[in-house]
Amino acid sequence: MTDTTLRLLADRAAVADTLHRYAAGLDHGDAELFTSSLTEDATVDLTPATTKIGLEFPVLAPRDVVVGALIPAVGPLDTSHVISNIRTTVDGDSASVQCYAMAQHFPPGEGPKPDRTRHALMMNRYDADLVRDGENWRIRRLTIDSAWFTGDPTVLLPES
Repeated sequence: MTDTTLRLLADRAAVADTLHRYAAGLDHGDAELFTSSLTEDATVDLTPATTKIGLEFPVLAPRDVVVGALIPAVGPLDTSHVISNIRTTVDGDSASVQCYAMAQHFPPGEGPKPDRTRHALMMNRYDADLVRDGENWRIRRLTIDSAWFTGDPTVLLPES
């Protein structure tokens, strides 16, 4: 195996780790972990997904706005994100990635209760640009579109 191949494999693993930090930060309401996945000038556009389920949500930028909006909105929910089908193209210190993120959301404290049926389950397509920041990668731009949705979209609204 060549050094170039090893570097590419390491970069792809680091890009996947960035996506996992993003998702885990949301799932655990961990602002520090979530912040570690984003550049200072990050833009997150959920409008392709949210408009399909009848919700209005602005494009979020920069990182402080993204964290300030998403951690309080998603962090309290009983949420789990699963990232899959990661396809990454690396070009020096930049990368583009497309993947799926399945996310299950329950109102706070209701996820573990088997008799609860009010939820929001979505399969989203992530399209992102990332940049290398030292040994880590960070998301500069993330656009989230919905492949499908089932459940109650109001679960995603504060105090619903």
